[in-house]
Amino acid sequence: MRTKEFFGKFCSKFLFWNLIAMALVVILLVVGVNYGLDWYTHHGESIRVPNIEGMRITKAREMMEECGLEIVVTDSGYNKRLPADCVLTQSPGAGLTVKSGHTIYVTINSSNSPSVAIPDVVDNCSYREAEAKLISLGFKVLPPQYVTGEKDWVYGVSCNGRKVSTGERISIEQPLTLLVGSGQYGADEELNVIGGDDAMMQSGNGEVDDFEEVTE
Repeated sequence: MRTKEFFGKFCSKFLFWNLIAMALVVILLVVGVNYGLDWYTHHGESIRVPNIEGMRITKAREMMEECGLEIVVTDSGYNKRLPADCVLTQSPGAGLTVKSGHTIYVTINSSNSPSVAIPDVVDNCSYREAEAKLISLGFKVLPPQYVTGEKDWVYGVSCNGRKVSTGERISIEQPLTLLVGSGQYGADEELNVIGGDDAMMQSGNGEVDDFEEVTE
C-alpha cells in the first residue's frame, strides 16, 4: 500500500463524520451529567425548615410536604403538659436551610406516661441516697414515713399506700413514699436490751441467784 493511499483513508469523509459524532456524544455526556447532578442534588435550592415543635404530627407532616420536605418519626417521649402525638423535638432544627426532599426527624409525645423499675434501695441505702436515685429516674418523692428502725435507713417504698418491691415497674406519674427508720425502737427491742443488762444478775444456768441474809 502506498503512503498516499494510507493517509488518504484518514482524510476520508466517513472518518471525519465519525469523529464529529464522537465529539458531540462526549459533549452531550458532559453537559447531561453536569445538569443531571445539579437536578439530583437540587443545586442552588434552599428551604428554611419551619418550626413544628408542639404541633400535632398530622399537621406537621402536611406542612413539611408543602415545603417539599419529608418527615420521619424516630422516637417518642412524654410531657404531661403537651397533648399526645405532638412533636417534642425536630432535627434539623427550625430556621436551618436544607435542600428540597430533605428528611426531618422528629420525636413525638406519647399518650401514656412511661413506667420505670423501682431500684434496689430497700434495706440497701440511706434516705438521701434512695431519694436521689428515685428523683434521677423521674419519680416524685413525697415526705418520708417514719417507722421503727435505724435512723434514716430505708426499710421500704410505698405507692398510694401499697408497698412496692424492687424491680416492679411504676408510672413516673405516681408519687412514692420512702419508709425510713426513725432511730427509735419498739417495746420488745427495749426489753431485749434491758434483759441483756439483767443477765449479769443471773447465774450461769439462767436462774436468778438466791441471796441469803447472814446474821451474826
